[in-house]
Amino acid sequence: MLLRAITQGDWDAILAIQDECYSQLEPEPLEVLQSKWLVSPQSCFVIEANNTVVGYCLAHPWTSNKPPALYQELSNLPVADTLYLHDIAISAKAQGLGAGAQALNELKQLAHQLTLNSLSLVAVQGADSYWRKMGFTPKAIEKDLSSYTDDAMYMVLALQ
Repeated sequence: MLLRAITQGDWDAILAIQDECYSQLEPEPLEVLQSKWLVSPQSCFVIEANNTVVGYCLAHPWTSNKPPALYQELSNLPVADTLYLHDIAISAKAQGLGAGAQALNELKQLAHQLTLNSLSLVAVQGADSYWRKMGFTPKAIEKDLSSYTDDAMYMVLALQ
């Protein structure tokens, strides 16, 4: 698996993977996805296998316990203390090959470089079980997560 920076030519593949992976959510528009990339290109990447995009990661520095709403475009970043994983999506043709763990390791390294003390995310569609295996723990927050799925769960991975 190759992790590489997103280029303009990757967006059709990213949208197709988003559509494949999220059956319980209305797909986010291209402009919303690209806004994450534009504010933090160093933490957004695609995952390639055999010269084909099979996954992507959109992450950005953010404030703990206050995840952005789904479908929210970003134009700037707040003073951050966490690297927020907006989306890691992997096509079925690449699942089970370690792409998720590889992407997570990349994000941990980046968080350390940016002196952020955690990774955070909102798990949807039952993905909390996967994220628990990766070391994330659920955390109750006051922010309304109703723009996500009914089972949406804020989760955090503290970094040393």
